[in-house]
Amino acid sequence: MMTSDNTDKEVFVWIWLPETTEPIVAGKLESDDQGNVQFNYGKSYLERINAKPPAISIYEPELPLIKGVLPLLNGLSMPGCIRDSAPDAWGRRVIINKKLGKKGKDTDTDALSELSYLLESGSDRIGALDFQRSPSEYIPRSANNVALEELLLSAARVEQGIPLTPELDQALFHGSSIGGARPKALIEDQGTKYVAKFSSSTDLYSVVKAEFIAMRLATLAGINAAPVKLVQAAQKDILLIERFDRQKTAQGWTRKAMISALTLFGLDDMMARYASYETFAEIIRYRFDEPKETLKELFSRIVFNILCGNTDDHARNHAAFWNGRTLRLTPAYDICPQNRSGGEATQAMLISGDNRLSKLESCLEAAPNFLLSEGEATAIFDKQREAIETNWDKVCDEAGLSAVDRKFFWQRQFLNPFASSAMSG
Repeated sequence: MMTSDNTDKEVFVWIWLPETTEPIVAGKLESDDQGNVQFNYGKSYLERINAKPPAISIYEPELPLIKGVLPLLNGLSMPGCIRDSAPDAWGRRVIINKKLGKKGKDTDTDALSELSYLLESGSDRIGALDFQRSPSEYIPRSANNVALEELLLSAARVEQGIPLTPELDQALFHGSSIGGARPKALIEDQGTKYVAKFSSSTDLYSVVKAEFIAMRLATLAGINAAPVKLVQAAQKDILLIERFDRQKTAQGWTRKAMISALTLFGLDDMMARYASYETFAEIIRYRFDEPKETLKELFSRIVFNILCGNTDDHARNHAAFWNGRTLRLTPAYDICPQNRSGGEATQAMLISGDNRLSKLESCLEAAPNFLLSEGEATAIFDKQREAIETNWDKVCDEAGLSAVDRKFFWQRQFLNPFASSAMSG
């Protein structure tokens, strides 16, 4: 890793404890000359064990509540539960734009250190962490609400490498690696927080509408998916996804800690190809609340991804809430049908063994890992197919999808015949 920006060698991690509206300092991150980042809890935080609310580990299997510098898991250069709060590919482009101006368009994102990315990204990031240079003074990096039209133009400027004003820079979302690499911003509207997703200059079809349709159909098929709505600004579609890691109270906003599936697996982005639903199911059985119901929900999400053509179901597109003791699956997000020309397709995560073919038959083979019988699995297939077929026209109408695009999506992304074909060989 390049670390040409060597100014930040230590960063303080601040955390919102469950049900609280103000952060406290949890500990310190330090970077060594090899680019490895390690964490150390603060003494005052460790002494909160019996306080109300008590200190919780940032994520127990990785950063348990013990003193001293905590060792990294094998193969990782920084704790996964910290990396989850770092900016995604889009966020890094926004920061490169801010730091390096027009040069940012073609700059390698390794030009800045991981600690710099944590410090430069906005404070309203996904989850319950933020990062500061000070252990005693918390100064949030956030913007007032900016008009969607202005955010749209700003997203386009970042794609072109044109520098932004500081206010617009903060409004554009560069807060988390959970949630994909598309242009986005954070907005608040009538007491609800949303992630706003924009179309990209590289889109070959209406990706924003496709994701809206998939997310709405997922809910109608019985999946616990984040609520979404489609709005327009400057004649462009914008997808608003309701944030499930924030809750408004009389005292202010509380934050829910979140862990990506990649972190649950103990993997980093370079090792993501080894991530599997089989392993995920095993983790759920041992470490999640309500494992049986959770296994059925995750199985249903795999099935729906296959039926709607979302092959980008990698381990950062699954996450769990962490309350300091146990895990609970977050609502589904980033269900976005991918461009597809022919039949055969594969999922980003292995379904069982070394099989990742985007087929219902793959799910049927994996059903025992999810404590489901063949009959229960096929009932899920039938229910989802029926939900997609029954609600297709209604949801496409909601999206204002043209007849041409309907034809483009139907049986290509949504209900592609390959999904239901028999396994060859």
